[in-house]
Amino acid sequence: MARSYQAIGRALSSEEGDEHPKLWATNGDSEASTSKTITFEKEVDESSNWMEGLPHDVTVAILQKVGVIDILENVQHVCPSWHEICQDPALWRSIDMSNINHSYTSYEMFEIIKQAIDRSCGQLIDLNLEYYCNDDILKYITDRKNQVRRLKLVTCRDITNYGLSEAAKMMPSMEELHLHSVRITEVGLENVGRSCPGLKSLTHNRFSALINVDDPNSEALAISRTMPQLRHLSLVGNSMTNTGLQAILDACPHLESLDLRRCNCVDLSGELGKKCSSLKTFHHPNEFIVDYDSEKFYYYYNSDEDYDDYNYNSGDYENFIEYSD
Repeated sequence: MARSYQAIGRALSSEEGDEHPKLWATNGDSEASTSKTITFEKEVDESSNWMEGLPHDVTVAILQKVGVIDILENVQHVCPSWHEICQDPALWRSIDMSNINHSYTSYEMFEIIKQAIDRSCGQLIDLNLEYYCNDDILKYITDRKNQVRRLKLVTCRDITNYGLSEAAKMMPSMEELHLHSVRITEVGLENVGRSCPGLKSLTHNRFSALINVDDPNSEALAISRTMPQLRHLSLVGNSMTNTGLQAILDACPHLESLDLRRCNCVDLSGELGKKCSSLKTFHHPNEFIVDYDSEKFYYYYNSDEDYDDYNYNSGDYENFIEYSD
């Protein structure tokens, strides 16, 4: 039980105290109201029922900061009222499984993810998964009628073009798709664009040199053909040339931000460079990457195992049959 209160204390201590005036007042601890030197964790540990009087929506907002694993393994077992709140689908509309403890096996993590998805009861709209996602998990999400609007997948190497395409067909309202170091090619991107016409934000960042030697612009052209509503686009490490970049700029008139870091095959010395620089936010190919975890970026960009066993003429790319309208 103490671990549950400590988890909540850590979640709250990440916020500024002034942002939670109601929490202090409800606690009823006069010492807490006069001294900010007492940490949230200590305060929670000393008052096991301090959240009992809070409005339901406030409690849900607090527990959302605790994290999926702590809720499922600790918080929900504290008392009947907390158990009931942890069953509320509103708590599971957003699921973040990044920066998790890797002491769990893959099987255990997949089961935890499925539990979280089940509790959303079809209300899941924002999903962030790191490492632990495959085609089966994507199907699990869509089978439960979830209309995800924002999907972020980081280093989920088992997701295929086919799996993402099938999932996208069941999530036509998706507005944001963020892919970091995954095996998705132009086939998957094009099918996502066709299935999700309102897509406004796309990230397809690559931290290794997977290059389609036959057509380095294939992904850029797939984006230009199917994603005219894009406002934000990040293509770190893409192999496209000026041909692909020009196609994107011509086909996406609403584009506000563009990230071309590590896109070393484009030449921005002329008019194309001026057009890119006129966007509200633009990251040049030569810009240093400072907003990603430096160790993680270095590993994926320099690892020998990244994509050596995968190319455009093998695996799911060869066997995948492109969908048509």
